[in-house]
Amino acid sequence: MTSVLYDAPGPVARRRERWGSVIGSVVVLVLLAVGAVAAARNGVFDADRWDVLYDPPKQTAADVWRSLLVTGLGATLRAAALAAPLALALGVALAVWRSTRLRALRIPAVGVIELFRGVPVLLMMFFALLALKLSSFEAVVFGLVVYNMAIVAEILRAGLAALPKGQAEAAYALGLSRPQTLFTILLPQAVRLMMPSLVAQMVVLLKDSSLGFIVGYQELLKVIQNNSYFYGNNYAFALFTVGTVVYLTVNLSLSWFARWLARRTSAQGNPEAVAEAAQRPGTGPGADAGARPV
Repeated sequence: MTSVLYDAPGPVARRRERWGSVIGSVVVLVLLAVGAVAAARNGVFDADRWDVLYDPPKQTAADVWRSLLVTGLGATLRAAALAAPLALALGVALAVWRSTRLRALRIPAVGVIELFRGVPVLLMMFFALLALKLSSFEAVVFGLVVYNMAIVAEILRAGLAALPKGQAEAAYALGLSRPQTLFTILLPQAVRLMMPSLVAQMVVLLKDSSLGFIVGYQELLKVIQNNSYFYGNNYAFALFTVGTVVYLTVNLSLSWFARWLARRTSAQGNPEAVAEAAQRPGTGPGADAGARPV
């Protein structure tokens, strides 16, 4: 069995991969153990370094958790919730602009996409904050939108390029115009084909929102930093641990959704995969009927 880009590994290669995985896992566990021992020697795991989460010295525990989960995480999700649909909408517009047949119109679209793909997100946030005089929230949204819309446009362009040319030719043979063919036939299929990549890019957008603390936006990372200043650096490890868990929970949930979507779309787009799934026990059309005879 072969893949599109490489041959499937044989028995020797699979054995080497297993040994490599075992050795790598052992190395990682050793490093984690060394780090845990060093942290324990520095008193990181002492109870008085964690009581900020359940018995803080200056406020109540509810105030701490409210600042982390309501103020901080809420601000992070609010920026991502506004930037994501804007980036998707503008990315679709850029992809349509990029796919035009007129070279004079296509070249500027390529320039816009390549410009915003190559500019760091933080630089665009500073540009919006200092040059455009936007607020910190608006600067964060601006930076996230202009960068991710270029990435979304390239993802959709790749999806359009992956579609069979016969579909467009058949649409033209039926008398459909170029815009009708693009918006009713090609673009919906490209979105469906590249949906896992689009969701993965939204995960990147959510993580990039943490850059907002540099421009003064009170998102989760900034709130953690403020709490560590307020309660003292002894509590920084506990607060950043909570922030890490929150980020991992949100991002891993989105990543899980992207993987589930990838499996679903690949199965729907592959007749052999659909037939194989239908033959599995409990997944066929009569799965709900149990063992009753037909």
